[in-house]
Amino acid sequence: MAETMSSQSRLFIIAILATFNFFWIDAPRAQEPAPLPDHVMERFGAPPAVPEGPLSQAVQSAVQVAFIESMVQNAWGPDQTAALEEIADSKDPRTAWIISDLLRFVSARDLSQKLADAAYQLLALDPPEGDPWEIVINHLIAWDVPAPPGYLQVKRTIYTTVVPEWDKIFVDGQIDWRLVTWGGVLIDDRPYDTTDAPCPCIPAADNPDVSSAEEATWLKDEDIVFGIQVNGEYRAYPRRIMEVREMVNDTLGGRDLGIPYCTLCGAAQAYFTDQLPEGIDRPILRTSGLLIRSNKVMYDVNTFSVFDTFLGKAVTGPLAEKNLQLKQATVVTTDWGTWKKAHPETTVLVESLALGRDPDFRNGRDADGPIFPIGDVDPRLPVHEDIIGAVTASGKPVAFQRSKAVAGLKNGDEIVFENVRLKLAAGGIRAVDADGADLGSHQAFWFAWSQFHPQTALWPE
Repeated sequence: MAETMSSQSRLFIIAILATFNFFWIDAPRAQEPAPLPDHVMERFGAPPAVPEGPLSQAVQSAVQVAFIESMVQNAWGPDQTAALEEIADSKDPRTAWIISDLLRFVSARDLSQKLADAAYQLLALDPPEGDPWEIVINHLIAWDVPAPPGYLQVKRTIYTTVVPEWDKIFVDGQIDWRLVTWGGVLIDDRPYDTTDAPCPCIPAADNPDVSSAEEATWLKDEDIVFGIQVNGEYRAYPRRIMEVREMVNDTLGGRDLGIPYCTLCGAAQAYFTDQLPEGIDRPILRTSGLLIRSNKVMYDVNTFSVFDTFLGKAVTGPLAEKNLQLKQATVVTTDWGTWKKAHPETTVLVESLALGRDPDFRNGRDADGPIFPIGDVDPRLPVHEDIIGAVTASGKPVAFQRSKAVAGLKNGDEIVFENVRLKLAAGGIRAVDADGADLGSHQAFWFAWSQFHPQTALWPE
């Protein structure tokens, strides 16, 4: 009996065919994979050989049968299964990236399993237990399997079929589109300062209302806050609010700020979004609904330029063309009681910004590890170890293991790496230089910092 496809699955197949034909020509040549680190080999095994060049004519013919005929018939029968087997038999693991993108959205269980089996064959994996999409993506990332020619155009079509508003997001740039996936939410594309309007997204807050510390009776002393100081003004951003907003555009101490919080990587950051080069207007940061190795992908709603959230660098769009690099302000992760005692003059975001929710993702949802694929992780620390990250004057990223740094500083030890010096600050830690100037440090999970700073030094070594 033929297997009926869901209408959603059919849409994805129609979309992907629209952009496939331009990169099938001759049979590719096999290329042996580059040596991988020992920890990758131990966890993921040896990668398959990867062909070079365009996809083969045989793969083109198989896709024609598997997808075009199934589109016309709105069914998946023996011919389509045979064609998918032909793709799997091609021994071209690059096509597993496309399968993984489909797997992220296809809801029909039988079709999903067929796609998974094809990907397992392409990657020479015995069918493992677990979510097929996560398994496939983790192996592709860890092995650094290249994407097939024309991959961005194919991926763009798949994703914009789901969310048309991503049309301006999926463009060429300094971003590895293989690693970008859907985070399960829609894009926040509301214009600036309209964030009181509801949206089917993670709603950013622009120019949020604040109160004095005395008025913030809704906060408990043990509640986690992200503290920021600019030009002698102090403000606390409660984690309870940031977990449901994930992005704030604010003004503090006469400076404009964009403040992303990635719940998945335990990192609140603050970027100055003023005093920019001539001809660049203030970027208004929003959540795209996309992730890259379990880190949020943020963008400027005015230009649709995508930023590397961890680095503050524009990687696509007009702002990338202008090489915009945002400067970072220090964020101190601490508890409310300690922060307000150290800075009684502080302001704090008002309770209504939490939208009536009181979540605590930090030790709940992610307790067993990242819930989205991240591939391989630097094994020097556990994935969810808290670190304080900073970048030295020489450009060297450095991570300080927070627990050991706090213990050392309380013991009176000096913690220094090149020009970076750590100081206790209102129950948290900040990095300063020899003159005491802030160096834009912040706290994060180790897996996230080490992925976006792969050459990072680690203290203690």
